[in-house]
Amino acid sequence: MALFAVADSKIFIGPQKDDQATDFVAADFASIDPEDWVEIDGWETCGQIGDNAAVITTALINRGRDVKQKGTKNAGSMQNNFAVIPGDAGQTAFIAAAATNQNYAFKIEWSSGVKNAFVGLAMTNQRQGGQANTVDLSQMTIEVNSNVVTLP
Repeated sequence: MALFAVADSKIFIGPQKDDQATDFVAADFASIDPEDWVEIDGWETCGQIGDNAAVITTALINRGRDVKQKGTKNAGSMQNNFAVIPGDAGQTAFIAAAATNQNYAFKIEWSSGVKNAFVGLAMTNQRQGGQANTVDLSQMTIEVNSNVVTLP
């Protein structure tokens, strides 16, 4: 089994895309024109994505034990760091998306060849700061608002 580095992976922002009551499937992203995916350049740190179920805990007196159930799913907050690249079309698109209350399509092309897509809110564009020899970074957080789909 081969292992793959995160290096050479790419992240893209697509057009505004409404959330929906059911999970997304690959066909929901197939209608997006390839020209509408804009790579966000300078990706320095990849945040985590993927569903995590809430835990429902019920303390049962007669059993003397807590019984746990899986609750609703949340795909989390993807906190990415980007080297600030003035004029980059992807960073500009993310900053514009963060100024709205709309969901956008996002796509990741992993170095392994796997492609994922999801819908989320572009939430923050916060400068990182740091010491004198630190690259100028922005933290761009995506609040994932859907399941994460594997694309063909």
